[in-house]
Amino acid sequence: MSLQKQVMDAMKVAMKSKDTQALQALRAVKSALLLAQTESGAKEDISEAEELKMLQKLVKQRKDSAAIYTEQGRADLAEPELAEAAVIEQFLPEQLSEEKLIEIVDEAITQTGATSMADMGKVMGMVNGKVAGRADGKTISMIVKKRLNS
Repeated sequence: MSLQKQVMDAMKVAMKSKDTQALQALRAVKSALLLAQTESGAKEDISEAEELKMLQKLVKQRKDSAAIYTEQGRADLAEPELAEAAVIEQFLPEQLSEEKLIEIVDEAITQTGATSMADMGKVMGMVNGKVAGRADGKTISMIVKKRLNS
């Protein structure tokens, strides 16, 4: 089932249950999907990789906003952002554990022959290709830095 169909089905459920938080998050996903499809030069359907990237971006935006609100002592504004992020995360594949991510990073370091921070780009590219939406870029970067510096 396509992401757009999944989002529409979830929107119907949210409307029936009068869940305004979920509905707002789902409308944001639907809007982002429509924008991606109607961009100049875009094809009719966007690829699954592009959908995952878009969903990750939406989740990251909400988590970043929540962090800023929390930092400023505005828990009343942070909670809805985190709730929306949780709704959007339902459409992402299950995230990899840190142990599994470390294994993938170590394998990429071995395959690329990386020895220093100068090789970080090669390692990041390989790892991002393998995990495709199942890990946060910030987490991957942190693990790669730690592994290349040790």
